[in-house]
Amino acid sequence: MADDHYSSAASAPSPAAAAEAAAVVGSSVIPIVNKLQDIFSQLGSSSTIDLPQVAVVGSQSSGKSSVLEALVGRDFLPRGSDICTRRPLVLQLVHQPRRPADAERDEWGEFLHHPGRRFYEFPDIRREIQAETDREAGGNKGVSDRQIRLKIYSPNVLNITLVDLPGITKVPVGDQPTDIEARIRTMILSYIKHKTCIILAVSPANADLANSDALQMARQADPDGSRTIGVITKLDIMDRGTDARNFLLGNVIPLRLGYVGVVNRSQQDINSDVSVKQALAREESFFRTHPAYNGLAKHCGIPQLAKKLNQILVQHIRTILPGLKARISSQLTAIAKEHAFYGDPVESKAGQGAKLLNILAKYCDAFSSMVEGKNEDISTIELSGGARIHYIFQSIFVKSLEGVDPCEDVTDEDIRMAIQNATGPRSALFVPEVPFEVLVRRQISRLLDPSLQCADFIYEELVKMSHRCLCNELQQFPILRRSMDEVIGKFLRDGLKPAQDMIAHIIEMEADYINTSHPSFIGGSKAVEQAQQQVRAARLPATVVRRDGVDADRPQASEKTQKARALLGRTTGVNGVITDQIQAICC
Repeated sequence: MADDHYSSAASAPSPAAAAEAAAVVGSSVIPIVNKLQDIFSQLGSSSTIDLPQVAVVGSQSSGKSSVLEALVGRDFLPRGSDICTRRPLVLQLVHQPRRPADAERDEWGEFLHHPGRRFYEFPDIRREIQAETDREAGGNKGVSDRQIRLKIYSPNVLNITLVDLPGITKVPVGDQPTDIEARIRTMILSYIKHKTCIILAVSPANADLANSDALQMARQADPDGSRTIGVITKLDIMDRGTDARNFLLGNVIPLRLGYVGVVNRSQQDINSDVSVKQALAREESFFRTHPAYNGLAKHCGIPQLAKKLNQILVQHIRTILPGLKARISSQLTAIAKEHAFYGDPVESKAGQGAKLLNILAKYCDAFSSMVEGKNEDISTIELSGGARIHYIFQSIFVKSLEGVDPCEDVTDEDIRMAIQNATGPRSALFVPEVPFEVLVRRQISRLLDPSLQCADFIYEELVKMSHRCLCNELQQFPILRRSMDEVIGKFLRDGLKPAQDMIAHIIEMEADYINTSHPSFIGGSKAVEQAQQQVRAARLPATVVRRDGVDADRPQASEKTQKARALLGRTTGVNGVITDQIQAICC
């Protein structure tokens, strides 16, 4: 069936004739897309709209440059044995009606980075491409993803927009990094992955077409082959007895948009100054006379490729144009709302000063309202502002203090050792004050970390409050917003250190003076009184007391024993430690 489709062979028309015959095709939609591409390219990465385009993909020396030059009909691309395309070249071909013979030349090129300047000499276009490439990517084979945008006006071209991408290379040369192949593949994929992109996969016929890098990349981005056009170059230098007929018919790797075979100029032709026009005539003769391709001649050659690209691109644009229009309208509406929110610009210095004072006054009021809980935008999800600060003090800080055990890490052995060290070479009958103060100071210092943590929590909440204040009003002044954040952040940071120092000083003051007169403090007299009460309470249930106060069940203790017991109760009530001397008296 494919053979029948190509059965009516005829000589291919020249590029000029094909251009004149199809000049009206795409004369309205393609220029509109070209203008949008120029605008979006100046926006950089901020644009989120993918425009329809044709991306040219192929390995190094696959013949991409020759195909593009044949489509234009002029020599204008850099040439060389190494990698030549080192930056994406967006090539917009614009059909220009033929001018009278005495009019200004009707073929020229324009670069987006040189607006309004026309390049009538195509060697000058080549030199400008090379210079612009070296400016961005360096002069030693470096590669960059920054685009070069070139428009070529000519009566010999159809309205087509193509993106010539760097060829896939395996071995780095010059200043290229070791992972140059991975980088180029990533760059290519960033273009062809979009559904709006038509993939022009260029593969040389004198290599293994089944393992073509271009077709592999195209299949990765377009698995079903619905937006890929295969271009097979160098058909004239295939091994004798072989041909690419089955590939052109889509019998090996099917593509919905089909294949086109072309014959490029060889390097010897270029060195011999064989013109593109002469090469096209020789290409037409090759397909017409070759036994494997003479039945496919109508669908082979550069003129047919140009016509096919033009028709596919126009149809592709018309298909996605409604969705594209809807996305642009949606973004225009959003931008218009944002623009209206910013309000009218303030031009005069006096007006700018008044505006600044007004914003600062509103900021102060908003911050105070947030602390006092009077702000209009009250959150129902989480605590914020003054409520959050109150929660930090009353819940987090109080719980952290309650979690501090005053007797933790203080054992009876620590107390006994401190008492013995405080008595020196003497034996003491009473508990000295020095070990008590030493141990208490050590426990008081444990209150420092929870207190400093509380200060950090308050600081973090104040910083969050400063970011939330007037966030809507300050959107139109991003530089002022950043400056205010820096100044207020510095002010809060400068206040945090004195607060931490004050907390440390308060803890030190509490540790320097132990207030033993506090009602909650249990001193020596209170300890003895409590100990005596505990002794009496322990004796009452098991003791029968006579009217004269003498225990009837036990023998009377001597006066010495009674004094020892009184001393023992006094000592034990103070610190719960029984010294060796008192134990000896009691024995």
